[in-house]
Amino acid sequence: MRANNYEEKKKRLVNELRAHQGRGIQIAKTTSNLFRDRTKNNSQKLDVRSLNQVLTVDTDELWAEVEGMTTYEDFVNATLPHGVMPTVVPELKSITIGGAVAGIGIESSSFKYGLVHEGILEMEVLLADGNVIVCTPTNQHKDLFFAFPNSYGTFGYALKLKARLIPIKDYVELKHVRYERADAFFDDLRRACAEDIDFLDGTVFEPDEMYLTIGRFTDEAPYTSDYTYENIYYQSIRRRDSDYLTTLDYIWRWDTDWFWCSKNLLAQHSWVRALAGKSRLNSVTYTKIMRWNNRWKLSHRINRLLGFHSESVIQDVDIAIDKAPAFLDFFHKEVGIKPIWVCPIHAQNTSVDFDLYPLDGTKIYINFGFWDVKKGREKLPEGYYNRKIEQKVAALGGMKSLYSDSYCSPEEFWQIYNKSAYDRVKAKYDPHTRLKDIYEKCVLRQ
Repeated sequence: MRANNYEEKKKRLVNELRAHQGRGIQIAKTTSNLFRDRTKNNSQKLDVRSLNQVLTVDTDELWAEVEGMTTYEDFVNATLPHGVMPTVVPELKSITIGGAVAGIGIESSSFKYGLVHEGILEMEVLLADGNVIVCTPTNQHKDLFFAFPNSYGTFGYALKLKARLIPIKDYVELKHVRYERADAFFDDLRRACAEDIDFLDGTVFEPDEMYLTIGRFTDEAPYTSDYTYENIYYQSIRRRDSDYLTTLDYIWRWDTDWFWCSKNLLAQHSWVRALAGKSRLNSVTYTKIMRWNNRWKLSHRINRLLGFHSESVIQDVDIAIDKAPAFLDFFHKEVGIKPIWVCPIHAQNTSVDFDLYPLDGTKIYINFGFWDVKKGREKLPEGYYNRKIEQKVAALGGMKSLYSDSYCSPEEFWQIYNKSAYDRVKAKYDPHTRLKDIYEKCVLRQ
């Protein structure tokens, strides 16, 4: 299975970039899962939307070549018929492979295969000067290969990636196990990471109500549940001890309701679901609505009319498992958003370091995902809850993904995200700083 026009698309982008004068290049794309507003400017936009094809699926050697703007929905659709899938498939259909590598991508196979970028074998990167280079873990550009994750396009753009695949079966059997104490929950989660299973994540509904969800591939299923329309996946976790899904439906179990965030759009009411129709219940629709709301500030205006002040708290943070109970206790007391997604991460190769997201490969980390709006009558300083979370994560030696709002000072930011390594790679691959640096882009929103 091959597309034959990749070289033509690459040549067009190279010519576009070389014709650009000045600093501040941005990319024009169809989808985005960034949850931070950008400062409006007149930067030239590099149109990468056509780079959206799966080029090769090799089921013998278990790898695929994929263009950078390919969504995981298209990637999965191209691989599942061959009995394979990417090592880690982020939870939303609209996430692109290039975005998941330049940012940070995670899912319930991350306890076994690490983050998305750990499944990448090779990248073809377009640099700011128009040159295209191939990066691997062992060639002369290995410094860029290991610095690219969490760089958010500030070194260059991934045009094509070679990604590892894993064999699959037709169904996934799920077991939901309830816990009332956080220490027991994380102890069993740690043990589960060493078991012969295929998927592992958790959901925290209340301080005394937590569930581990253990998934195993299986060739047969006595039944399959459907959470793509009338029924809601996260609600099923509380209601049943076991479940079966097709592998495709398991991969996208969170997408239909954007985890549980569809409640903010009333989409968990049966009449709204019926009115919207099955085809509109997905992350693509919700993202469009969110971006429209951000543009016109409708919810903000309504809250102000009702006398409420609000703050979006949309974050993923990674904490070493031994400190995870402390973070969860802090979060319940100081923030109070529920539910919370819990996803373990363990590096597949413990000897490899990725410079800008330097998790200790010998440790298990817990990703806590929480996405909601805090509202109250009192006007708090800008970023009050987000800042409090950032400070706690730093105090516990954790990391925070940069797809959403950040409030760190430059000194705090660079202490976490490895300024010396960043500056070294930036000087080599973008010496004229035609691309913004990561602090400008992710914190100052330029």
